[in-house]
Amino acid sequence: MFDTEANKNTVFAKFQKLAERVDTLRVSGRTPFGMRFDEMLSQTRARVGNAEVLLAGTNNYLGLTYNPDVMDAAKQAIDTYGTATTGSRLANGTYSLHLDLEEDLKEYFGAASAIVCTTGYQANLAALSTLAGRGDHLLIDADSHACIYDACRLSDAETIRFRHNSPEDLDKRLTRLPAEGARLVVIEGLYSMLGDVAPVAEFVEVAHAHGAMIFVDEAHSIGCYGENGRGVSQAQGVLDKVDFISGTFSKSFASIGGFCVSRHEALELIRLVSRPYLFTASGSPANMAAARASLKIIAADTSLRKELWDRVYQLHTGLSDAGFTISSPPGPIMAISRPDEHVAVAEWNQLMDQGVYVNLAVPPATPQAKSLLRLSVSAAHTEADMNQIIAAFRTLPKTA
Repeated sequence: MFDTEANKNTVFAKFQKLAERVDTLRVSGRTPFGMRFDEMLSQTRARVGNAEVLLAGTNNYLGLTYNPDVMDAAKQAIDTYGTATTGSRLANGTYSLHLDLEEDLKEYFGAASAIVCTTGYQANLAALSTLAGRGDHLLIDADSHACIYDACRLSDAETIRFRHNSPEDLDKRLTRLPAEGARLVVIEGLYSMLGDVAPVAEFVEVAHAHGAMIFVDEAHSIGCYGENGRGVSQAQGVLDKVDFISGTFSKSFASIGGFCVSRHEALELIRLVSRPYLFTASGSPANMAAARASLKIIAADTSLRKELWDRVYQLHTGLSDAGFTISSPPGPIMAISRPDEHVAVAEWNQLMDQGVYVNLAVPPATPQAKSLLRLSVSAAHTEADMNQIIAAFRTLPKTA
């Protein structure tokens, strides 16, 4: 894979150690990075080679990827608008679908403004890199997603990290800042690796006490938390106090795309200056239509959240009873720490042999350099599915 001598003094030289690490992990069996699914059989089943696999790591929280209304909306959008816009939002890439979706999001969140982007990653890049500029301060949770860190790199603002899920540490850091410049605090509602929930209400109180605005990435929590699925901010009773909320269509919305909404109408102005928004083609008609159809279901159908949480409690209890320590209280994301990445890869392969797919997460993508077997639950999972997952995990050693 990697010829050290041939790549000496080339742009690839820096990847030698990475190549060696990948080769070491690959000897454990299948490669878990870029897993190939040969056929999707349902929201929760796929064919890998000749084997059927139960999917327990897809972020398909409400199971809407095969919902007939969502699929029909995507198909009709292709018939009406074609397969792509072939242009950016400020050129030829704004269709009625994009504008209608933005209006739907404003109504859903009770927001004054909403901006739809091509991906969830770009939504954070577009908003954060533009909202915070030279002379301002971005204060971010240490466990923030890569797209938040990349947004900070794009911004001219000074970036300050505070301890994960610590309003107390944020308070100290805000206290030390000079009076000049705007302050924007960035957290996530539900963290994607360990599945832990932020104390959003406490962060809102601290941020506003210092005159800072607060930005909550609810990518993994929308559809799952809150009476109407509006995320952790709603669940903790502070939705109307959060200044900005971002999210993605690639999870509960069963599509691709992202958005940012705000209770401040001035968010609209960043359309004219945000490079990640300005210089990329807009979301495809099928993706926008699927997201709109999913949003309608998320807002109206509470039964899907009930199904999700029934399965969450079943799996969390079953894995705990089997002797595993889960990194967070019951939630749609469950992570189990393993001793090191070699053990994690071997156990990932063992689970695949038993027909269960989970996510493998290893450093540097994980907090505290942990090696994780990461599961995500779907409303489309059945009791039997959870029992199959638990039974497969029972064959693994309990060593953490």
